[in-house]
Amino acid sequence: MAKITQQELLEAGVHFGHLTRKWSPKMAPYIFMEKNGIHLIDLNKTAVKLEEAAHALKNIIRSGRKVMFVATKKQAKEIIEAEAKRVNMPYVTERWLGGMLTNFQTVRKSIKKMQMIEKMGIDGTYTNINKKERLMLDREKDKLTRLVGGIAEMNRTPAALIIVDAKREHLAVAEAMRLNIPTFALVDTNTDPNNIDYPIPANDDAAKSIALITKYLTDAIVEGMAERKSDKEKESDKETIVVAEIETETAEA
Repeated sequence: MAKITQQELLEAGVHFGHLTRKWSPKMAPYIFMEKNGIHLIDLNKTAVKLEEAAHALKNIIRSGRKVMFVATKKQAKEIIEAEAKRVNMPYVTERWLGGMLTNFQTVRKSIKKMQMIEKMGIDGTYTNINKKERLMLDREKDKLTRLVGGIAEMNRTPAALIIVDAKREHLAVAEAMRLNIPTFALVDTNTDPNNIDYPIPANDDAAKSIALITKYLTDAIVEGMAERKSDKEKESDKETIVVAEIETETAEA
């Protein structure tokens, strides 16, 4: 996987932080300088942290586990949804429901309800109910689709979270911490990075910055999936060879 360059980070505006008066002192190690009342992020450290995060993420995927993408801010929603769908991973872009991880069984009930309404539309049940009831069910389905549609195929809690704007998504971070689920997050200069397992100091407001960082992480997921597939093929080949050797020995005996 090609390393990201400082030029790419610079062009995407990854280095732009928040106003100096809104900063978190705990982000001091990642701040390069202050200019015109705005903190500028040290892109050397961004590149290092991004590489660390990508490597760890690839290993998680290689083990066959799922990661969840989380971003509810307007400029990140479409980007995160597209990247999550690219690798068939669950995502949350509308609103983080309390207990999404810590009370996952209750969330599963909402998913089942959404799927039940969808099934009613397919098996013809809709024809046996009146117009008002259909309208109510459609509204309920639309609401549930927005809230839990991105995690409909998730049968258990994810192995990690990829988060855009750790400060905004503090509920997701808190639940992940409680369950010891590792977090990979873009942290701007107004955020406490100590609560994140793999903090990536970066501008979490600009769409270009969000797109560049999340694409790089998603590319790491793609590599992890490819390596897992390769590992499985090698194991399968080894099993085939062992079986062939046993059959040969048996035949000779």
